[in-house]
Amino acid sequence: MRYSLYLSLVLGLIWLGNSGHYSPLLLAFGALSVFLVVWIARRMRVVDGESQPFHMSFRLLAYYGWLFRKIVESNIKVAGCAWRGRSAISPVSARVPCALQSDLSRVIYANSITLTPGTVTVSLDKGELLVHALTESGIAELQTGEMEGRVARLDQ
Repeated sequence: MRYSLYLSLVLGLIWLGNSGHYSPLLLAFGALSVFLVVWIARRMRVVDGESQPFHMSFRLLAYYGWLFRKIVESNIKVAGCAWRGRSAISPVSARVPCALQSDLSRVIYANSITLTPGTVTVSLDKGELLVHALTESGIAELQTGEMEGRVARLDQ
């Protein structure tokens, strides 16, 4: 039940933020649409701790800040490679070990890699990820384990 309430709260806030209109009729339509979506999600049995990980909420904000900084840094590096031409690009694929235990943590890690320009997670297996990177330094940075460690701290 608490996951349904959390889902309702999140959907309501998203709806309010996107609509920008607060007349009684539109608020009623928003409440009705949130109720309908939560009802459908409960009937589908997809409302659980992984779909609504509110135990991570506050730690996620700090992680998003760090990830945003990494995305900006990587954008600058990729733009530099593009300006320098083919000699600056050394595409490589490698298997990166992943010791994360929960499916949610592994997915957050894989998606974070893909969101960072210059790297793409190609496949996600139980103990490792296949990552393609624009440069060898992109793989080397992942192999240091900083991003995996930050994702692991989210799930504590």
